[in-house]
Amino acid sequence: MQPPDDFDPPIGVAEVLEPGLRRIVAPNPSPMTYRGTNTYLVGTTGLAVIDPGPDNTAHLNAILSAVKPDQHVTHIVVTHSHLDHSPLARPLAQATGAPVLAFGDAQAGRSAVMQRLADAGLCGSGEGIDTRFAPDQIVADGDVITGDGWQLDVIHTPGHLGNHISLSLGDACLTADHVMGWASSLVSPPDGDLTDFMASCATLMARDWRIFYPGHGAPIANPHARLRWLVDHRMAREAAILGALAAGPATAAEIAHTVYTDTPPALLPAATRNVLAHLIDLMGKSQVQPLDLLSADARFARL
Repeated sequence: MQPPDDFDPPIGVAEVLEPGLRRIVAPNPSPMTYRGTNTYLVGTTGLAVIDPGPDNTAHLNAILSAVKPDQHVTHIVVTHSHLDHSPLARPLAQATGAPVLAFGDAQAGRSAVMQRLADAGLCGSGEGIDTRFAPDQIVADGDVITGDGWQLDVIHTPGHLGNHISLSLGDACLTADHVMGWASSLVSPPDGDLTDFMASCATLMARDWRIFYPGHGAPIANPHARLRWLVDHRMAREAAILGALAAGPATAAEIAHTVYTDTPPALLPAATRNVLAHLIDLMGKSQVQPLDLLSADARFARL
């Protein structure tokens, strides 16, 4: 499940993916965002903009330029409040007059265990949280966002972030960063929660899908195979982590160096956060325990 070598879309250009759905890739490529953030335009007259992206003037202009003279933006929907998805929502709202819809602010949807960890001082890491994000309208799991000839069903899919949502557009699903087209998602406590992530995979698996349109990378033509790969990938990581702990107690960073042998050094901090997410999930399953106060640097042992 590696990214396709031929996914190299033009940046800042609105490409038609299917009738009533276009994609504009933002100019923010990185090891965490692949080619850049995918911004989607839904509709033919009254438009919904899904994930406006980072605070970037060129990308704002690209979105506005994609709105044709007989079109207008009626909704701005943010799937989650990472810095590569949500900051441009407010400038776009000011430019178009459209409201910003989302599950909530950066802490919305955080699980009780992760809230306790945050209260104890565990800080997030990785993609960066848009702490100033505040939607105009709150949407919840099961809500329906309707526009001019289109309908988006809200599916709360926490895990990558507590306020993460996916959006069904008929038998297509805009999966944002829960299911990406180039890599598995980062799950970084206390903002990310692996227990929630796996439950969200099951939620998506329970429905029939034709295609996934992710927040980064190419469309996913076999959604259920991709979901199975994500689950199998996580279970393999769990087994590797438990195997590493069989040799004795270790920190998340020490385990990451052991099990992420093919990961570039620049991505090892993100890998370490993924290991920490697994360790916290394994604590909930009563398979490991921290030997120190729970933190990013704690040593863990198998039970």
